[in-house]
Amino acid sequence: QVQLVESGGGLVQPGGSLRLSCEASGFTLDDYGIGWFRQAPGNEREGVSCINLAHGSTYYADSVKGRFTVSRDNVKNTVYLQMNNLNSEDTAVYYCASGQPLDWTDTSEYDYWGQGTQVTVSS
Repeated sequence: QVQLVESGGGLVQPGGSLRLSCEASGFTLDDYGIGWFRQAPGNEREGVSCINLAHGSTYYADSVKGRFTVSRDNVKNTVYLQMNNLNSEDTAVYYCASGQPLDWTDTSEYDYWGQGTQVTVSS
């Protein structure tokens, strides 16, 4: 059974850091892309980052470039999203998803989704 489980969310002060994890089970990540999305209340789900696990390419939304880094651990079958210099606009539920997207920002191109993890940036 294919499953994605996110973890690592929480409450952090502005300027702080968090590392989110997306652990995959039921399949190996090698042939897929893993996208990170977020959704704040009243907003649509938006693409944050993506890693193409076949060739290692990474992609970022303009709003997080230079602050967020996506990476993988082959042994643990896990993808990480390191988030630095967080601000209040980063507050959202963060989701990871797997698929073979042509457009990494398009939610419809992902087949499986995790349950989400809450990130709150507040003083």
